[in-house]
Amino acid sequence: QVQLVESGGGLVQTGGSLRLSCAVSGRSVSSLRMGWFRQPPGKERAFVASIRSSGDTYYADSVKGRFTIARDNAKNMVSLQMNSLKPEDTAVYYCAAENLAVGAYGYWGRGTQVTVSS
Repeated sequence: QVQLVESGGGLVQTGGSLRLSCAVSGRSVSSLRMGWFRQPPGKERAFVASIRSSGDTYYADSVKGRFTIARDNAKNMVSLQMNSLKPEDTAVYYCAAENLAVGAYGYWGRGTQVTVSS
């Protein structure tokens, strides 16, 4: 069973930076597709960024050039560096891991709140 625990959320001003971390247990992050999603208040959860086992990364258009997803195989963690934050980045951010049996995200963390003040 894969377990995910996010950390690093908080309150930041517009233009500031935050770094989210996702600690993974139960499987090596190097073998999984890992992703970050976010759910703004009153909206549905949406894709933010992902990193494949190959190391290829993908980003939502809204965060390209500002957010960076990375993987630390030694610590079995995934991070999301968020720069130039905007109020519209305010959301609960979730870490997700691929369920290899179905080839889709099947494991989720509880989320961490990110609030960007204007």
